[in-house]
Amino acid sequence: MIIALCRDGKSHKAEKLAKSMASDPRVKALLILACDANGWKKEEVDPWLTDLGKPVFGGIFPQIIAEGKNLEKGTLIAGLSHPAEPFVLKGISRPGTNLEDELESLLEGRDFSDSTLFVFVDGMARRIGQLVEGLFNTLGLAPRYIGGGAGSLSFNRKPCIISAEGLLTDAVVLAHSKVASGIGVAHGWHPISEAIKVTEASHNRILSLNWQPAFQVYRSIIEKHGNVSFDKADFFDIAKAYPLGIARMDAEMVVRDPIFTEYDALICVGEVPEGSYIHVLSGDMDSLIKGALEAREAAMAGYQGREKNPVLFFMDCISRVLFMGPDFQKEIAAVEQGTFTFGALSLGEIANTGEAFLEFYNKTAVAGFMGDAYEP
Repeated sequence: MIIALCRDGKSHKAEKLAKSMASDPRVKALLILACDANGWKKEEVDPWLTDLGKPVFGGIFPQIIAEGKNLEKGTLIAGLSHPAEPFVLKGISRPGTNLEDELESLLEGRDFSDSTLFVFVDGMARRIGQLVEGLFNTLGLAPRYIGGGAGSLSFNRKPCIISAEGLLTDAVVLAHSKVASGIGVAHGWHPISEAIKVTEASHNRILSLNWQPAFQVYRSIIEKHGNVSFDKADFFDIAKAYPLGIARMDAEMVVRDPIFTEYDALICVGEVPEGSYIHVLSGDMDSLIKGALEAREAAMAGYQGREKNPVLFFMDCISRVLFMGPDFQKEIAAVEQGTFTFGALSLGEIANTGEAFLEFYNKTAVAGFMGDAYEP
């Protein structure tokens, strides 16, 4: 794997770097991770993305991870030495469409066993949960999955999926590769409430909890626990420290990030099923770093016996950065441990270790060791 960082994030410099890498005969496919603050314009970027002559996939994220830091501006371009076949599905928020049927049609006839599937989705799409469920129903445990939600911290929808068709909105790009990998997932948050039933919900909107307005239930738990007041602070300034955890049988809770309220509803990044049970969660620097380390250890355990000198592809949630501030670099250092590490800070994470159901997570660390040896 050949990895290069364009620090200023300008489109024309990324173009030059990407075309140079695409011309290298060792490179079979390009993975591009860019920052939202780069300010890329679709009309500027599409011409060179469609003209690279090699498979290309990736996304635009709030931040990227490179050289032991989280960067608000810049572009990472990884030239994979293993072939990768990208697939694009557009219009995933459209109501009434059967995403599972569309995925089956898109992916049929390929062997996904013992392989890695990169998954980058528009983080503001409305049916990510159904997409992920449909993907798992289609491919099951055949591949190992890793990826996340692209987009902007402004939560305004922008073209954010990178493909050979250019920059896309409301889409997912799936890139299938036989690269060896081991995936780990953990978060480090712990419950501070009893189980609460989601009594009314629609996609990513929680309308009621225990048959009461959702925000009022959430607010009462947090104000009592944290000695804070939603009347005196912006909602997200408080909520970033108190995510929700969806209970799972014999598995770690799936975290959901409430990002704002609307008429006493909680609006989350990702869907929350009606009828499910949730907990309000909390955590601190130590517990979150411990969670990231658990993800790394699980990834390494899953990778054992594969190719030597793996790189570490690290997908982490941007809201963990917002919670930890400058101390987030401690999490990167804890995970890195001398291994060449790169990745992105996303609007939700997508992963499967090869042993459990595929999930769309929030506020979660996803580590992927990959046998595509780094060449300086």
